[in-house]
Amino acid sequence: MIRAGAVRCRQALVFTLPGLWVVAVVLCELLRPLGTQFTELLAATPAIACAGTGRRQCILLGGACALFALLPVGPSGHTGAGTRAGTCAAILAVIVASYLTTGRRRRLAQELEHAKEVATAAQHALLRPLPDRLDGVALAAGHLAAGRGGVGSVGGDLYEAQSTDHGLRVVMGDVRGHGLPALATVAALLGGFREAAHDEPALPGLLRRLDRTLQRHLRDRADQAEDGAAGGAGEEFVTLLLLQVGPGGEITALNCGHPWPHRLTPTGAVSLAPGDPLPPLGLFPLPAEPPTTALGPLRPGETLVLHTDGAEDARDAAGAFFPLTGVLAETVHTAPAGGLTPAAVVDRVRDALLRHTGGRLTDDAAVLALAPAHDRPGPAALPAPPPRPALARACRRA
Repeated sequence: MIRAGAVRCRQALVFTLPGLWVVAVVLCELLRPLGTQFTELLAATPAIACAGTGRRQCILLGGACALFALLPVGPSGHTGAGTRAGTCAAILAVIVASYLTTGRRRRLAQELEHAKEVATAAQHALLRPLPDRLDGVALAAGHLAAGRGGVGSVGGDLYEAQSTDHGLRVVMGDVRGHGLPALATVAALLGGFREAAHDEPALPGLLRRLDRTLQRHLRDRADQAEDGAAGGAGEEFVTLLLLQVGPGGEITALNCGHPWPHRLTPTGAVSLAPGDPLPPLGLFPLPAEPPTTALGPLRPGETLVLHTDGAEDARDAAGAFFPLTGVLAETVHTAPAGGLTPAAVVDRVRDALLRHTGGRLTDDAAVLALAPAHDRPGPAALPAPPPRPALARACRRA
């Protein structure tokens, strides 16, 4: 409410500033001391109007100022006709320049807005909504882009979940940088994951496939770069967390420089740190056998929360970091009687992030939560075989 009032006050000030400037110049001209002239200051009015409100007010106020400059006003006598005509010509020149500049600015702003809409639509197509359930696991994910209100520039966060013959497989990652280059890397990695998750029987093989996909993408981008401007491609890296949920809920992880997840239990929230992760993809070659880590089973009533570093590193106006673990613990303690759902956890973290940062995120933040589904189907009961005719006759004789 306070922020909305401040925005309205700024808009009112911008709208009235050109008129206030004209009134101030006119009063100074009428009350000027002998030998002092202020009429020339009216030439700034069209520029102020165009910068703040638009071209219509620029024309109206500029025309009024041009007419006023032709009138002999002030107690010190009449100014020469040549001086008044020169001031009028200067005002008209500023009107034309401001009008053309504002038109170009509006066209550039429209093109920028269109490009942002296209990029945002592309990111939404890549980070498509996850299904509510996969393999008996409830899922939910959310993403906030850096910028005002979490709807700024496109970024490099990625997440996906695939139901495979080897179990439920989940990826959470963060590409270095922002903008369209990072978005292209996200597209390459997500495409590679969606294919390799079904082909590779183990997580190390899946990680090697993703590493080859990243290296191939960076080489292709370097080949297409002009004037040798591919130096940034060699510095690009990706933090990645791969999870596999087995049939019994056992979770296996493979971490490449990514934040470890949080486990929510009925008593609180715990930040998992089972070991040192591998370096991010793209910095160093992978070891011959990338080590996997067992995170234990995902029990009923528990939730596993994955996130990118944008959630932990978000700061408020005073520079304090976002208390992710505390927010998750509060989410557990204030959960309804029916228990938490992954969607409720994601919504709670997103709202808390926007409140903490005042809607101005400096880095993208993605959150993914998974929990055992309450209606996870059990083994289907086999129907009873129909009685054989001989057995039925024996039963009737008895």
